Amino acid sequence: MARTASNMIELGTPAPDFNLVDVITNNRYSLENIKGKKGTLIMFISNHCPFVKHVNEEIVRLAGDYRVLGFGFAAIMSNDVENYPADHPDNMNEVARKHQYSFPYLYDESQDVARAYKASCTPDFYLFDDELKLIYRGQLDDSRPGNGIPVNGRHLRDAMDAVLSNKKIIEDQKPSIGCNIKWKYAPES
Repeated sequence: MARTASNMIELGTPAPDFNLVDVITNNRYSLENIKGKKGTLIMFISNHCPFVKHVNEEIVRLAGDYRVLGFGFAAIMSNDVENYPADHPDNMNEVARKHQYSFPYLYDESQDVARAYKASCTPDFYLFDDELKLIYRGQLDDSRPGNGIPVNGRHLRDAMDAVLSNKKIIEDQKPSIGCNIKWKYAPES
């Protein structure tokens, strides 16, 4: 399995807006629709990636624990579904229902949103403050498939707890590691 690290974009970067369809409800969501009073977590995930499968239950727990505390959540899937049919919206819906996602699972068909966020892998996490400025990006925790470290969401939970406690978030953040985003290739002109 390929291991791609997230792009560690500059802290303070404003959250790019989007308007995408949620595969669970067929409703469209923008950044404003999912914004939380305390902060907003945007997750780039996919159905077939073993790294995402490894952390799926923890991201569901994380959303359950922190949504009630004022955080907004959305997961975005940006992979090329023609070449990776496991990530097709019908299968996204199935995965969301199986894992009981309590957050929108958005389909980025054009891949424009992934490009705007400079997302490079799944899973990839972007935590924004109440003004939609980036305060954390990178990994959920140190666990990876096969490394024996339990999945606990420690790094992301620490960042969200710091927001709730009005404390400074550590700036020495580790990139996420996962499957690369499966980009579409435009035909040559």
